[in-house]
Amino acid sequence: MPRAHPRPRLGSRGRPEETRTAILQAAVREFAREGVDGARTDAIARSAKVNKALLYYYYRDKDALYGAALDHVFHERHQCLMRVLAEDVPPGEKLLRYAGAFFDYLADHPLHRAMVQREMFTLPRRSGMQRIVKLYMKPMYEELLKVVRDGIASGVFRPVDPLQFIPSMAAVIVHYFGSAPFVKLMTHEDPLSPQRLAARRAAVLDFLSAALFRPTALPVEGDDQ
Repeated sequence: MPRAHPRPRLGSRGRPEETRTAILQAAVREFAREGVDGARTDAIARSAKVNKALLYYYYRDKDALYGAALDHVFHERHQCLMRVLAEDVPPGEKLLRYAGAFFDYLADHPLHRAMVQREMFTLPRRSGMQRIVKLYMKPMYEELLKVVRDGIASGVFRPVDPLQFIPSMAAVIVHYFGSAPFVKLMTHEDPLSPQRLAARRAAVLDFLSAALFRPTALPVEGDDQ
């Protein structure tokens, strides 16, 4: 019988997609914790179970690896949220589903949200963000504009300024996670516990409904599910 060829091991060039994925996941962890300046490629290589030579085979330097990790983070979020915005449902239901999905995504991906939060503070230094904005952020923003405008035109939403409402909606969702360490210090409770997250999610949807819907068009409980 001919001898079976052994499967290339992870950490070699014989399994490029698996190796690349392992490196990206390790990079997201390191960049989320340490930022670009503090992140160490040897720590990323060690976490991904590859040597540094192989890491540099896939990504020429730390900046290239950071760009790939950032692209991975935004791509994953884009895939999740754009599915919601593509659903064939009325604008009121769609907007609440989006807000709930965005909240859930941040709750479920702490490393992703930490990396994006760091990036927002260093945006002026990152020319690569132009690509991120073009591929992921702008298309989603344009879809949200359409949802809000459709809701206004149909009489479901108040005649708000979409250019003001959309960043306000994002702030209501995102700020809770960024301020969680301070809230924990003040309340001595974990704001990221399942119970507190569920309460906050419901409060966010209630707040957005009160801010956006006409009184006669307020959704009933469960419409966002």
